[in-house]
Amino acid sequence: MTGQVLRIGNASGFYGDRFDAVREMLTGGPLDILTGDYLAELTMLILARSRLKDPARGYATTFLRQLEEGLGLAHERGVRIVTNAGGLNPAGLADAVRELARKVGVPVRVAHVEGDSLPVPEGYLTAHAYLGGAGIAACLTAGADVVVTGRVTDAALVTGPAAARFGWGPDDHDALAGAVVAGHVLECGTQATGGNYSFFRDHDLRRPGFPVAEIHADGSSVITKHDGTGGVVDLGTVTAQLLYETGGARYAGPDVTARLDTVRLTQDGPDRVRISGVRGEAPPPTLKVGLNRLGGWRNEVVFVLTGLDIEAKARLVRDQFADALARSGAEPEEVRWELSRTDRADAGTEESASALLRLVVRDQDPEAVGRAVSGAAVELALGSYPGFHVTAPPGKGAPYGVFEARYVPAGEVPHIAVLPDGRRLSPTPPATTQPLRDAEEPPLPAPLPDPGPTRPAPLGRIAGARSGDKGGDANVGVWAVDDDAWRWLAHELTVERFRELLPETAALTVVRHLLPNLRALNFTVHGLLGEGVAAQHRFDPQAKAVGEWLRSRHLPIPVSLLETVHAPEAHA
Repeated sequence: MTGQVLRIGNASGFYGDRFDAVREMLTGGPLDILTGDYLAELTMLILARSRLKDPARGYATTFLRQLEEGLGLAHERGVRIVTNAGGLNPAGLADAVRELARKVGVPVRVAHVEGDSLPVPEGYLTAHAYLGGAGIAACLTAGADVVVTGRVTDAALVTGPAAARFGWGPDDHDALAGAVVAGHVLECGTQATGGNYSFFRDHDLRRPGFPVAEIHADGSSVITKHDGTGGVVDLGTVTAQLLYETGGARYAGPDVTARLDTVRLTQDGPDRVRISGVRGEAPPPTLKVGLNRLGGWRNEVVFVLTGLDIEAKARLVRDQFADALARSGAEPEEVRWELSRTDRADAGTEESASALLRLVVRDQDPEAVGRAVSGAAVELALGSYPGFHVTAPPGKGAPYGVFEARYVPAGEVPHIAVLPDGRRLSPTPPATTQPLRDAEEPPLPAPLPDPGPTRPAPLGRIAGARSGDKGGDANVGVWAVDDDAWRWLAHELTVERFRELLPETAALTVVRHLLPNLRALNFTVHGLLGEGVAAQHRFDPQAKAVGEWLRSRHLPIPVSLLETVHAPEAHA
């Protein structure tokens, strides 16, 4: 690889993303590297179940089907492919890619990265360390056309190719940190080009294109997309993705700790945002390890309550259900009810006149959430509230998973690049490390001078938000649309105000981080998601919409901001 700019595109943000994105990215414009991110906390559990059924599997089979056409296209255009689709079995996927290449007649050199798979503690299904990009870099330097990995950090799919292109070593902290930030923007695909974007009404987002990062030798980059593709790349879409599933100023990884408080964004033309100024520090001496286990058994029933007396109907079915479970002698360990008032008065359709009462039960014993629960629900059909029905017939229950994170010394984890010729190479680890600690909180901006009268309005009138999950915690990033809104937001949206606006968080630990360069606040809500996405603790188990809930909440906002801030009108 030669040249002053490395063009890295992304064609997958999760296992199940748009299937034809590989073709779109390979044919839509110039690229040097095409990446695909297929792994998430929940995905590792899904792949573990797949491998229990067939030991030869455990990887993202979708990627292999995408390569049936994509392999030839990439070869014709000189594009190399780097993906973590190897999941639990990167060697198996590498062999499958070689077999596919022989089948379609495309000469490719395939390499893979392994070492992330660790001894599985008793009671768990998987244990995988998050590796960095050094193994990927070694594979590319050795001439690989396709590099398959298991559990690496999402950003490693960018830091590895960039280090290979520009010759960065493990102590080139600033350059690596810039690549980490670019990688974080790319990792979720179309979330960087207008997907899941607060101000979506300003843009045509019917089919947003996938993002491209133009990486420079100093680690700076420009985020863009192929010409003619849908969506948008602007300061807001990039800011939103930078806040997604991050926390404070220090964003730690196995390659480097990137300082998010040093990131500078500038609009570099239509659909082009430049990322510069990123500083890096030595990575921590430990690696994150993701553990998956079965948490128990779960069942769910959703009762539909229509018309009048919604609260009384909910009380009746809850009392009847409790009585039925007590009589059965198989009461689950955990019983949770949630009434969602989706109904409207004097509604024009039956559906809009209806509320949903959701029952979730959990237990270590499958029998306790199986027939006892489904039978109790079914037997109420003719003897409960008027209009009784449920959204789906109750089932027998299903196992649920739990994700846990632990940390181990980096030196205890092998990091092995298996090169195209079969040689096994252990990349040079970072020469220096630095224990992770919180950055000093920056000073608040000067408050608005004499903001004047206020009126109640949704926070979303002057701010965007994006939220997501990390295990059982949720993060909510909020950014202001201009400097005046930032000066108000930084003083107004305290932890106390956040808890007031989102009552579900009132009893939880909430931590606020300031990122002035992004005009942003990032909140971490510990424990909101219980045992994580696989446990389905709440109806939005990945906290995807918590940010939009926050934007919908009303608080007194200065009229001067409401009249001058340029943001799309938000409708209740």
